[in-house]
Amino acid sequence: MTRITSTFLIGFTLLFATSTFSFAQELFLYKTVDTTELFMEVHYPEKMNPSEEYPALVFFFGGGWNSGSRAQFEHQAAYFAKRGLVCFLVDYRTKNEYKTSPYESVSDAKSAMRYVRENASKFHIAPDKIIASGGSAGAHLAAATGLIEGYNERTDNLEISPIPNAMILFNPVIDNGPGGYGFERIGDQYKDFSPLHNIKAGAPPTLFLLGTKDNLVPVVTAQYYQMVMEKVGSRCELILYEDQPHGFFNYTNFEYYKKTVQASDDFLQSLGYLQKEPNVTIE
Repeated sequence: MTRITSTFLIGFTLLFATSTFSFAQELFLYKTVDTTELFMEVHYPEKMNPSEEYPALVFFFGGGWNSGSRAQFEHQAAYFAKRGLVCFLVDYRTKNEYKTSPYESVSDAKSAMRYVRENASKFHIAPDKIIASGGSAGAHLAAATGLIEGYNERTDNLEISPIPNAMILFNPVIDNGPGGYGFERIGDQYKDFSPLHNIKAGAPPTLFLLGTKDNLVPVVTAQYYQMVMEKVGSRCELILYEDQPHGFFNYTNFEYYKKTVQASDDFLQSLGYLQKEPNVTIE
């Protein structure tokens, strides 16, 4: 089994009952870089059939590649675990904690996606039903795993694809070019780093959630992203939330947390990743 550090283990229980079993949460070490250890927290459905494979939903927190916590999406993960997904909350290197650049953040996100897919049988997930999600810079990372070819960790197994099968992006900073978010840090590398500038045929189907008063992601940028996605033959569903600012989807804004969770649920149903049942209260 992948190394588990007991200090970080979160109430892991394994209960056998007829043909199903029940997991609580686990914390896995997915990557080591020098002395840095990076973990992902896994939330399982309450009862899992060991003979079945479940879709996976991987969350990357926001914070401008500078800061943040994997706990940002813990409520979304708890809901979707009840709905029948195996959910992952991922740590990655940020500037404030690790003195790193956005490039290392992308590298870690791609490593995380490879780890999830490579260990699909251990997590009881379907390797062809892995959804990448995140908010703001974390949504950039999710999009980068699907669209950006570079910034791969040299120690990764590059035979394992990091590309998700679908993406749910909460106000993503997907334009890093001139005039876009982060250009002062990225510079001319935006051509290889910016998801908006790297959309190509085969891009995963995407749900794009944005407030109309977002000060970092203009509505016109989201509409252009949708247009380019559709031009290459990929689905991009854009939902605009009137008068909502950046970060409107967070749990502290409960009304819009519920609306974006429901929109995400509907999107996953449309892909066949979820069924209408079980009916779960968004709380």
